[in-house]
Amino acid sequence: RGVAATAEAVGLGARQLHRRSLAAFGYGPKTLARILRLQRALGLARSGVPLAETAARTGYADHAHLARDVRELAGTRLTALL
Repeated sequence: RGVAATAEAVGLGARQLHRRSLAAFGYGPKTLARILRLQRALGLARSGVPLAETAARTGYADHAHLARDVRELAGTRLTALL
C-alpha cells in the first residue's frame, strides 16, 4: 500500500503522516516500509529460506534488488547481515 492510501486509512493527510513518521522514527513512511520489508527478508533468510525465494516472498523483484536495498539501507553486503 502506498503512503497516500496508508495516510487515508488512518485518517491523516500524506504530509501529516510524513511529519509524524519523521518524529517517531527519524525517517519518512516510505523508508520505514523499506526497512520493515528488509527486516522480514532477513528473518526469512536467517531461517534458511534461499535468498531468491526470500526476495520473492518479501516483494523484491529479485535477489539483486534485495542485495541493493541491503547495501543502501544497511551500508553493508547481504551476506554480512546473515
